Amino acid sequence: MGCHARARGAAAALGVLGLLCAVLGTVMIVMLPSLIKQQVLKNVRIDPSSLSFNMWKEIPVPFYLSVYFFNVLNPDGVLRGQKPQVEERGPYVYREFRHKSNITFNNNDTVSFLEYRSYQFQPAKSRGSESDYVVIPNIMVLGAAMMVENRPMSLKLIMTMAFSTLGQRAFMNRTVAEIMWGYDDPLVNLINKYFPGMFPFKGKFGLFAELNNSDSGLFTVFTGVKNFSRIHLVDKWNGLSKVNFWHSDQCNMINGTSGQMWAPFMTPESPLEFYSPEACRSMRLIYKEPGIFQGIPTYRFVAPKTLFANGSDYPPNEGFCPCMESGIQNVSTCRFSAPLFLSHPHFYNADPVLAEAVTGLHPNPEEHSLFLDIHPVTGIPMNCSVKLQLNLYIKAVKGIGQTGSIEPVVLPLLWFGESGAMEGETLRTFYTQLVLMPKVLHYAQYVLLGLGCALLLIPVVYHVRSQGPKDGGSRPSLATGPEQPPGPHTPLLQDSLRGPPASP
Repeated sequence: MGCHARARGAAAALGVLGLLCAVLGTVMIVMLPSLIKQQVLKNVRIDPSSLSFNMWKEIPVPFYLSVYFFNVLNPDGVLRGQKPQVEERGPYVYREFRHKSNITFNNNDTVSFLEYRSYQFQPAKSRGSESDYVVIPNIMVLGAAMMVENRPMSLKLIMTMAFSTLGQRAFMNRTVAEIMWGYDDPLVNLINKYFPGMFPFKGKFGLFAELNNSDSGLFTVFTGVKNFSRIHLVDKWNGLSKVNFWHSDQCNMINGTSGQMWAPFMTPESPLEFYSPEACRSMRLIYKEPGIFQGIPTYRFVAPKTLFANGSDYPPNEGFCPCMESGIQNVSTCRFSAPLFLSHPHFYNADPVLAEAVTGLHPNPEEHSLFLDIHPVTGIPMNCSVKLQLNLYIKAVKGIGQTGSIEPVVLPLLWFGESGAMEGETLRTFYTQLVLMPKVLHYAQYVLLGLGCALLLIPVVYHVRSQGPKDGGSRPSLATGPEQPPGPHTPLLQDSLRGPPASP
């Protein structure tokens, strides 16, 4: 009886344990999605207590700016009307450092901040040095020539004389450092003296001079603390709800985020929009495919073909015109009226006539397309590569002798890629807190439910077996009476007593 009692107790204990496991597993299945959502929302909002706040404040991801120049091989031939020939030089790689300052939390669930950037040249990652010389168009001369194309001839002649006096030519041979970060230009000094405010810079002129050790404007974005539906969306930029660079309300809208984080729980249908101060416009990327980055599931977003399409091919872009061929965007209205155009590198995804007009361009998607890999549950970028090209529209302007006989052409100046990927301790913390733990909990709920069901079967099986036949019970017997020992009248015994049969 003692063994049976202990067995019954053990079976009952396992049954209770199984019931607890099953209940816990069921509760986790019901409650876990909500708990994970709350945990994610708590950690991605812009709040000093959130896991991602320090990541948002000072981006720990190493960003690199890779710059490729288009060295003009036949500048004198271009002045005579020949087709431009260029060779790609680079990359010249810079480590990009970003940090936010003047962080101010407002009463309307927004936060305002300035983000400063600085760059340091990385010789080990570069193909060349900042002392390399590159021949590119003189933006000041050719840009100014286009700006006065329809002005009186007398003004053009004065400009020609001024250019000659100052030693200005249509093409210039400058070092990479000078083109990037600025050089003393007597023409810039002259214009700033007699036409103050015409240029957004003073002193040295460089294509990236205004980006180094400077901020990208005052952003005000929603924190998501009070209203999750607007998390990370831009409320204002430099105090503006929309810009005034373009010719339609739609093109002037400030849409999306500041380009660093997006709303969590993304789907392939979710838009990926952000406002770019450098492009003076909002951009919208589209979903391409799922992927895996260092064990973390991602969604890849890429630029649609319509991003830089002209108004004829894509009517919503009509506000960015005056337009030329599809695949380039006129940014003269936000770049001191110089005839500058943005595009993808090597005129990728643009009208083929643009690449055909310049010898030495070879567009291909592997090298020249941009992408962002986003963790869809949190909306945080894991890996990104944004690539853009700066171009100058040039042609001969009657009355400006420096322009010679240049045939109209959109000539690429340089293209650059900003890239960064999460790594190191930041990646491990992110993976553990926001990927591994939810995954473990997801599987644990089903393991607990299955284990609970299995343990619940133990007392049931024991009970069934304990109710079965017992020893000494009524079982059918082949004997009809008590067993008797063999007697002398038993046939077999009688035969044995007679002995063996006699032989015949």
